[in-house]
Amino acid sequence: MEFPGHQFLPRFFLCAFLILIISENVYTFNYNYVTCGSVLKLINVRHQSRLHSHDVRYGSGSGQQSVTAVDSADDHNSYWQVIGPQGGVCVRGTPVKCGQMFRFIHLSTRRNLHSHLFQSPLSNNQEVSAFGENGGGDQGDNWILTCEDSDDKFWSRENNIRFKHGATNKYLHLTGHTYGRPINGQKEVSAVDYATHDNLWKAAEGVYIKPTEAFKRPVDEDDDE
Repeated sequence: MEFPGHQFLPRFFLCAFLILIISENVYTFNYNYVTCGSVLKLINVRHQSRLHSHDVRYGSGSGQQSVTAVDSADDHNSYWQVIGPQGGVCVRGTPVKCGQMFRFIHLSTRRNLHSHLFQSPLSNNQEVSAFGENGGGDQGDNWILTCEDSDDKFWSRENNIRFKHGATNKYLHLTGHTYGRPINGQKEVSAVDYATHDNLWKAAEGVYIKPTEAFKRPVDEDDDE
């Protein structure tokens, strides 16, 4: 059932969530790492477009909620939260390690960034979608952080990274192909089995959760326990 103003609820809840985090948990902006629980936008390095989703379903393939990329830096539907993998945990406020498995949940629709063996609509690569309800889902929601800089131990906000799909070992990828209506001008996001400049990403705008005391140490200290 719809009611007046229902279309504004996702933006209202997003704003309320960000205000709550800012008031209680944000570390100073000079902290260099992406931490579990952080809410952020992801920008593709080559195309300078941000990972995006919305309550629009694919007209082919899985028919699940579509995932695209947009050029605008201001779209509230481009926020994703870092959470633990299916069947695992990601301790709030701890930096995400290179090689760590986790999930992205879309903040507005509460569906997980997902991939599976359907073909993407434009390039016929592997489809990437948003799946599940309020964090529920399956193993197709898990992604592995791949750090581009071999010296990095954690996800640096300053450096390029890739995301490898946990179930199929394919990289989150931006082809540059653009859609027509109803999402005119948005770019196709898919997954491919090779590393290329088109699947390099970087942390952009966001709210980064304060790290735990255990990680307020010099970054060259060993933390492999």
